[in-house]
Formats: sequence, structure tokens, C-alpha cells
Amino acid sequence: MADLIRILCAVFLPPLGVFLQVGLTLQFFINIVLTLLGFFPGMIHALWIIARR
Repeated sequence: MADLIRILCAVFLPPLGVFLQVGLTLQFFINIVLTLLGFFPGMIHALWIIARR
């Protein structure tokens, strides 16, 4: 159930999904930059982080 919530967050707000998975780490800040550059790269990165762990 928690993974489903993280995945939904990753689709709609990618940095939130990453934050819920890893906290305030380098991956979180990378995701913010990717999301600012384009929503799609941020979403892909967030889903990758969630699926990897």
C-alpha cells in the first residue's frame, strides 16, 4: 500500500515521491532539478528511485 502511494506521488509530484522514499538526500535534489527542467524527466527519475528500492 505504501508503494502505491509513493508511485502516485511520483506521477503527480515527482519530488514528493522521491522524498517519501529516500528523504533529503542527493537523489531528492537531483529530482528537483530534473523536474524543473521538464516534468517528464523528473517523473521517470522518481519512478526509477521508487522501483529500485
